[in-house]
Amino acid sequence: MSPGSPYLLLVNPAAARGRAAALVPRLESALAKRGLEHRTVVTRSAEHACAEAGDGAAAGEIPVIVSGDGLIGKVGGALAGNRAVIGIVPAGRGNDLARGLGIPADPEAAIEALGTAPVREIDVGEVNGVRFLGIASCGFDSDANRIANEARVIGGNLVYAYAALRALVSWQPARFTVTVDGARVEIEGFSVAAANNRAYGGGMLIAPDAEIDDGLIDVVATGVVGKLRFLVRLPQVFRGTHVDNHEVTVLRGSEVAIEADRPFAVYADGDHVTDLPATVRVLPRALGVLAPVP
Repeated sequence: MSPGSPYLLLVNPAAARGRAAALVPRLESALAKRGLEHRTVVTRSAEHACAEAGDGAAAGEIPVIVSGDGLIGKVGGALAGNRAVIGIVPAGRGNDLARGLGIPADPEAAIEALGTAPVREIDVGEVNGVRFLGIASCGFDSDANRIANEARVIGGNLVYAYAALRALVSWQPARFTVTVDGARVEIEGFSVAAANNRAYGGGMLIAPDAEIDDGLIDVVATGVVGKLRFLVRLPQVFRGTHVDNHEVTVLRGSEVAIEADRPFAVYADGDHVTDLPATVRVLPRALGVLAPVP
C-alpha cells in the first residue's frame, strides 16, 4: 500500500437484508467528494469476494469490505500473511469487528476514516484451519447462532436477543474439555468462546479484556447456572461484567483445543465454520486494517 492507493469497494448485497447494497450510492459519493479513487464490485459469493480482494491487493488497491462480520472475516483471513491492508465499512447486523476496532458505525464516517486512519496490524484466528477475525464459539452459542441466522423477520441487534431466548428454552448443559497451551480444564455448562476480539452478537462483550493484537486467544467458558439466573444476568454481557461471576472461567493462550460430550457446530464471525473437536490458534499481527489508534 502507498499513499493515494485506490480503494476497491467489495459490497455484499446480502448483508443485513440488502443494507450494504443500498449504501453504494452514498459511499461512492463520499469517496468522490474526498477525491479518493475507487471502483466497486458487488460480490456474488465469499469465494468471489476473496478472489477479487486478492487480485485487487496484488494490483495495489486497498480492498474495503462493505458487509457484516462474516464476509469481513473471510476476506481478512484470505489476505492474512500477504502484507495486505483492508478497510471496513460496517454494513451487517452485528458489526462487532468494526466496533472493536473503533471504526465508525455511520457509513460516511467510516469512509472518512479510511483517508485518515493508520494501518493497524491485527491478529487472525484459525479454527481447524479456517481463519476468522473475531470470536469462535460453541455450545449454547451454536444453537443461538443457528437461530439468529435462520431468522428472516427480525432485523438489527434484536435478532441476537431473540435467538438467545429461543435457544434457552430447550438448552441442556454440556460437558466441555478445554486445553489451553497444554493445560486441561473440564467445564460443565453453557458455552466456550475463543476470542480474538472483545464482542460478538451485536455488542455482547463476551471477552472484555481480549486484545486483537496481543498474539493470544481469550477463552471465556460459562459454567452451570440456572436458566432464570442466566436470563437475569444476560444484560451483564453487554457491559462485560459477567466475567466476575463465579460460573464464568477466563483463560488465555496461543493454542486452544475444545471438545464436548455431544456434537456442536463451531461458529466464527457469525458463520458455521467447523465442528467439534476444534483447535484454535492465532496468527500474530497477520493482517493490516485501516482503523483508528486505540
